[in-house]
Amino acid sequence: MRKKNFLNKVLQNTSCPQGFWGRMILRGMNRFHASLANRGMKQVEWQPEWNVLDIGCGGGANLKRLLNLCPKGNIYGIDLSEESVSFAQKYNTKDLDKRCFIQQGDVCSLPYKEEAFDAVTAFETVYFWSPVNKALSEVTRVLRKGGCFLISLEASDPELGKMWTERIDGMVVYSPAELEERLYEAGFSSIRTIRKKEEIHIIAHK
Repeated sequence: MRKKNFLNKVLQNTSCPQGFWGRMILRGMNRFHASLANRGMKQVEWQPEWNVLDIGCGGGANLKRLLNLCPKGNIYGIDLSEESVSFAQKYNTKDLDKRCFIQQGDVCSLPYKEEAFDAVTAFETVYFWSPVNKALSEVTRVLRKGGCFLISLEASDPELGKMWTERIDGMVVYSPAELEERLYEAGFSSIRTIRKKEEIHIIAHK
């Protein structure tokens, strides 16, 4: 059984933020994942009227970016963590329940109709999807035909990723090839991967 020191206990909040340390992690996510998110979003030709789902919406900063990228569309956020949902709602108070809709939920059982979204995004979250094949099938289900799925990750080498996976319960680092294979299995027909060192952005179309 893995021994939990203080740091390891705090790091569990990267998968499902809770309480004080969870809120600290969410603030950090909004700040330190910004560059990654911006680089990923530049890979997509956003349309103003798109309806977009951000899975694992965390602190809500990416929801605000998507609201700006799709000014005539609606933006939805979902997260397993109650703490994240509350934090993201406060972060997006201006647009909440107008063009921005945030709720708690599981990626393996998304509470949306088939083909409800023009695009789906996932920033630094696929590591925690379990079972990942079921989660990807759910993304396929809620994405319209021809729709875009953007995955952005800072870690893509399973061996190097052990520094995190050995500390954080349930975390799995996938190689680009592994993710591409699983995306094809889930029903995506066109996949493009941009890689710079360990950072990757995958743009998959249904």
